[in-house]
Amino acid sequence: MSKKAIGFIDSGVGGLTVVKQAMKQLPNESIYYLGDSARCPYGPRPQEEVVQFTWEMTNFLLEKDIKMLVIACNTATAAALETIRAGVDIPVIGVINPGSRAAIKHSKNHRIGVIGTKGTINSNVYKHTIKEKDNTIEVISMSCPKFVPLVESNQFNSSIAKKVVAETLQPLLKESVDTLILGCTHYPLLSPLIQNVMGPNVTLIDSGAETISEVSTLLDYFHLAESSHNKTASEHKFYTTGSPKLFSEIAETWLESSHLTVEKVNLQTND
Repeated sequence: MSKKAIGFIDSGVGGLTVVKQAMKQLPNESIYYLGDSARCPYGPRPQEEVVQFTWEMTNFLLEKDIKMLVIACNTATAAALETIRAGVDIPVIGVINPGSRAAIKHSKNHRIGVIGTKGTINSNVYKHTIKEKDNTIEVISMSCPKFVPLVESNQFNSSIAKKVVAETLQPLLKESVDTLILGCTHYPLLSPLIQNVMGPNVTLIDSGAETISEVSTLLDYFHLAESSHNKTASEHKFYTTGSPKLFSEIAETWLESSHLTVEKVNLQTND
């Protein structure tokens, strides 16, 4: 009996931070991942364009007969989650609700910071989501447009990244937040640098990692979870619209796995 895969989509390599958690927490599951690195970043793009690109990625993976879709991108979740959910007949999960819930749980002083792309921050989706759950919380949001290019160019461990992160986050240090949501799935690759700037008393919330707990729950709820009794090997496939070589370098480092299958695709041909 073959295993149907869980599909993951992202504007580039950022969603690999979600996949890493999926591979750890859901070892029996097959994973198909598509990163749209050729058109990354999504943050500065108009919402209509983000919705269009998200549909193109979704349709590509639907053709692979996936059983569940994870929109592993905050910008795409903010712009397109409800539209995609309404238009497909499989469960669709975003990264914003799980991250918001985790931040509320961890915050002691009711001051939560959110960093993300321009698109995510301008949408105010984290602020609205958090306020709906707890109106006493103050949400301080800030866009960090230079972070995604650092990750996509495999510079997240560089001295340049250290300087950019330190300079970008300076205004946030005055806000007395005790919890900071990494509101972009690219950002966990910068988390050591972010933690160093914010200090040890600020808890970083990885929205992607929190999302996998929800994925696990929904797999059980919809009776889609793969049993360990199915001896068919799990299959992980990775697709990118950008450079397979650069994608492989980042993915193999981050996932601590070699010999990944990475295939270049052109989404425009799948409209």
